[in-house]
Amino acid sequence: MRPFFILRCIYSVLLSISFCLTASVSLGDKTQSSRQSSPPKTLVVLGDSLSEGYGVSKDSAYPAVLEKKLREASIGNWQVINAGVSGSTTASALSRMKWHIKSKPEAILLVLGANDGLRGLKIDETENNLSAAISYAQSQKVKVILGGLYMPPNYGKKYTENFKKMYISLSKKYNLIFIPFVLEHVAGNPKFNLADGIHPNEEGHKIIAENIFLVLKGNL
Repeated sequence: MRPFFILRCIYSVLLSISFCLTASVSLGDKTQSSRQSSPPKTLVVLGDSLSEGYGVSKDSAYPAVLEKKLREASIGNWQVINAGVSGSTTASALSRMKWHIKSKPEAILLVLGANDGLRGLKIDETENNLSAAISYAQSQKVKVILGGLYMPPNYGKKYTENFKKMYISLSKKYNLIFIPFVLEHVAGNPKFNLADGIHPNEEGHKIIAENIFLVLKGNL
């Protein structure tokens, strides 16, 4: 009787362990399935050719790379919409902001102003345009992330410094999540730009995505 009793006890223990493992796996599957089935949050990147990905494929442009990084880091379930339009200036910022907010995104990354600066437009006008777009987004309860840009030194010390300060001023005025310079480590480096020396290549876009990710990962 004793050997049979011992075997019966061992069988009972193994059966209990099997049940617990099965329950644990089942619970894990349900949790993962729940995360995957939850509706994604939307981050719209409102920019110009730098965001659109001039000269590279859409999948290589930094908005697509950023989306991948957010998902790999398990920072929510975010989809990143590339709303970059080549040649855009801040004059279109408000109208474009209104259009994209119709889709009810959770957040908008605003990276505009490069073409204003390259054309030597008045900084006050650029700031007013960005201010109007930011103000509207906040009135609609949409989080705004501001991407800062710099101008090349050949535009003069006063203009380049004031251009840089404009973004800092806006970030403080509206209490925004702020990326001081989205092109950090990319601008001016031939290794990370196309032949035109202005638009990033695929490697440059990876760095831009990382610059933005480092700021967003603690704020989304």
